[in-house]
Amino acid sequence: MKILLTLQPQTRRNLLVLFTAGLLFWASLAAMLPVLPLYLQSIGGNGQVIGIVMGAFAIGLLATRAFLARLADTRGRKLVLLIGIATVAIAPFGYGLTDSFSWLIALRAFHGISIAAFALAFSALVVDLSPVANRGEVIGYMSLVNPIGMGIGPALGGFLQSRYGFNAAFLASALLGILGLLFTLGVRESARPAGNTPTPGGLQFWGMLGAPSIRTPAVVLLLIGLSFGALTTFVPLLVTEVDVSINVGLFYSTAAIAGFSSRLLVGRASDYYGRGPFISGSLILYALAMATLWTTDSVAGFLLAGVLEGAGAGTLIPMMAALMADRSAPDQRGQTFSLAMVGFDLGIAIAGPVLGAIAIQTSFRTVFAISAGLSLLGLLVFLTLSSKDLLHSVRFALGRGRDVYALDAVPVHLSKK
Repeated sequence: MKILLTLQPQTRRNLLVLFTAGLLFWASLAAMLPVLPLYLQSIGGNGQVIGIVMGAFAIGLLATRAFLARLADTRGRKLVLLIGIATVAIAPFGYGLTDSFSWLIALRAFHGISIAAFALAFSALVVDLSPVANRGEVIGYMSLVNPIGMGIGPALGGFLQSRYGFNAAFLASALLGILGLLFTLGVRESARPAGNTPTPGGLQFWGMLGAPSIRTPAVVLLLIGLSFGALTTFVPLLVTEVDVSINVGLFYSTAAIAGFSSRLLVGRASDYYGRGPFISGSLILYALAMATLWTTDSVAGFLLAGVLEGAGAGTLIPMMAALMADRSAPDQRGQTFSLAMVGFDLGIAIAGPVLGAIAIQTSFRTVFAISAGLSLLGLLVFLTLSSKDLLHSVRFALGRGRDVYALDAVPVHLSKK
């Protein structure tokens, strides 16, 4: 982490405050992972209903992505950070107040605005503060907020729910969000270079998805979003189905520890070897994680799946953020990363109701067999379509060629090829 010591004091302070706010944000959000599916089941929800409510989270994401991305690029990252952290602080108060599935769907959609706002503004601000030559390394370190928060949140939420009930877990999630809001108020936004490219809106914004530099990452994230949606919705129910004696929060915490470890390693390495091989590797890990959940009936199997999924997710998301930053002008980073993540959002939205319906007819195991196949399909798409043609795509995905769509950051060992 020596790179952080070379930054200007004001930049370093900003990153530390931002890191703390991000940690509290993800802990608040993740505290709901082992709790909410069980709460929905306790008030009479079946697999499909639970999937619909959990998947509604992505409705808020999809509905606000375009607006918030433009807001981050035109009005500033901090405003959008505040919208996200305020949403994550407010939403948990509502869960324990109703057993109406209609209201819970609406509340879950509102909760989804939090990631649409906070995650994209956080990533864009980190890129703004990062030296170009060390962009992947700084993004990797700062993205540790996700696995650390995902480690703290589920363990806390699962413990409070089992010991004191659902309302205690909801309250803890809200309080973490409120504390994060206080830290977010202390973030000072950096000055960004003025761009010459007009900010697109409406159909023009969504039309940017047609660009191959954005389209392929979005498709890959769509397929992984389906798998991730299955993971966040159905793992607690799978544990019940196979009758394994494990605190579900431990699964998510294990995944978080693995994600923490992978992010420490891949950011700096990707500045040298390129983003491609790390994205490819993460997709392989994701497929293995889903396959393990499909076949396991033991505590050790669930923990192994957590390690594989955590390492995969801990590599994929920061590498995709770095990839989209490489391919974007400074005044459009929020929009391009947001557009790529639309695929992930849509995958989560579809996963709940569609895979939930499949689970009713078959089993929760089947859901993870399908998820393994989707992850392998994501790998195939990236290997063949990540660059301008098949040869360049394979070379980039395997770390043998540069990213032809990158505007600046060229890995050192590829710059001479």
